[in-house]
Amino acid sequence: MFGMAKATRDADNDVADPRPVAARRHAPSYMFDAAAETMPREELARLQLRRLRQTLKNAYENVALHRRRLGAAGFTPGVLRSLDDLALLPFTVKSDLRDHYPFGMFARPREELTRLHASSGTTGKPTVVGYTRKDVATWADLMARSLACAGGRRGDVVHNAYGYGLFTGGLGAHYGAERLGATVVPMSGGATERQIVLLQDFGARVLCSTPSYALVLAETAEAAGVDLRRSNLAIGVFGAEPWSEAMRREIEERLGLKAVDIYGLSEIMGPGVACECDTAQAGLHGWEDHFLFEVIDPDTGRRVPEGESGELVITTLTKQALPMIRYRTRDVTR
Repeated sequence: MFGMAKATRDADNDVADPRPVAARRHAPSYMFDAAAETMPREELARLQLRRLRQTLKNAYENVALHRRRLGAAGFTPGVLRSLDDLALLPFTVKSDLRDHYPFGMFARPREELTRLHASSGTTGKPTVVGYTRKDVATWADLMARSLACAGGRRGDVVHNAYGYGLFTGGLGAHYGAERLGATVVPMSGGATERQIVLLQDFGARVLCSTPSYALVLAETAEAAGVDLRRSNLAIGVFGAEPWSEAMRREIEERLGLKAVDIYGLSEIMGPGVACECDTAQAGLHGWEDHFLFEVIDPDTGRRVPEGESGELVITTLTKQALPMIRYRTRDVTR
């Protein structure tokens, strides 16, 4: 389920919550960027169209693959009339990044990039993604928005057990938590016994990790006689791997927190493309002012009616270094 976040409480993200931490363990979610997150649909559509035109111009002028494919389809950025025209554009797939390894998909010279990330490359050449300084700032804003939607607050201690390095999870969550105004514990993975100690000693309210590692933390704590349900943990922001409702319930029971799903992929940005809210935990809120979401029949490539399952396709609207046009994620959603 995608849509602009619909958090149900108003708050000023520049003012710390004055209540004691224990009293706000399960405070409802709020909006980091209320103006963007509550934008009327007509205004949002106008913004999307303007940003889509800018993205297509950037891709057409600066990425040879996009220029060839758009030209072959008889399409140039100037002829885009409406958001519905997006369905006429060709898809981008993961193999495109591998075929143009390392920098052939970038719309900016390597010298203008602030950071590079890459996949492990275990199934072939790694996929390489790049960010301008503005891209990194946008990513931090959207991760802050996601963490706030999940229940994070300014002043929280965020225990970040996502892996740091070429994987986007660790640094994505780190920059977003700092942008939110939280205090970050940059643990990464491993050293699980020490993580149990620091979760208690530092009083983390938010845990960021894969769901499987959350269960490793629970198991390790229980074996050591530590009951993390009595800790200050209130929110778990879990992603980077598939998990189930049964796994969610187990994590919540064993850690005493609300387990919230976060979604992202390196080719589009990294974590923070969409996130659940802790109020409903009933589907992902996609940040539609930065991404256009489509659901297609994976066999025909045609859009399916709203409510039907299909493959998720994403077009970036604000990425500078690596604009993605109708990227086929291979993820199933509705």
